[in-house]
Amino acid sequence: MYKQILCPVDGSSTSDSGMTHAIALAKDQKAHLHFLHVVDSYFPVVDVTGDLNYIDITDRLREHGKEILTQATETAKLAGVSASAKLVASTRGQIYKCILNHVNKCHADLIVMGTHGLRGIERLVMGSDAETIARTSPVPVLLVRTKPRAKKKS
Repeated sequence: MYKQILCPVDGSSTSDSGMTHAIALAKDQKAHLHFLHVVDSYFPVVDVTGDLNYIDITDRLREHGKEILTQATETAKLAGVSASAKLVASTRGQIYKCILNHVNKCHADLIVMGTHGLRGIERLVMGSDAETIARTSPVPVLLVRTKPRAKKKS
């Protein structure tokens, strides 16, 4: 049913949950898996003088992204899944747009990605790329929810 699956990865445990599910699904469907890592290089900060500055740490973020993609493709290949990887940059903090733009480029017929499943204030503060993608994607989206951590007893 699915032939081209897009799986955004960022190295987090949430992303890893999505990646694991995407690999299993791609293997079952005999689909090609496209891993995508978006480098968000927009980091405005206020320095001690009160001025707004832009910190360019793009090189470090790109290297880290390449490591994440290498690990993802190696994991897929070990599972017997055909996989490719792409690193793209976002300069406005709109990661979801980069992911949605990549759907057409790789001819994806499904997006599989992890989600925190945040609600309430946490979701309002952090936002949700996964939710925006699910609402606006031209192809089906499978969101893999990360299991919540157990609360510590005091």
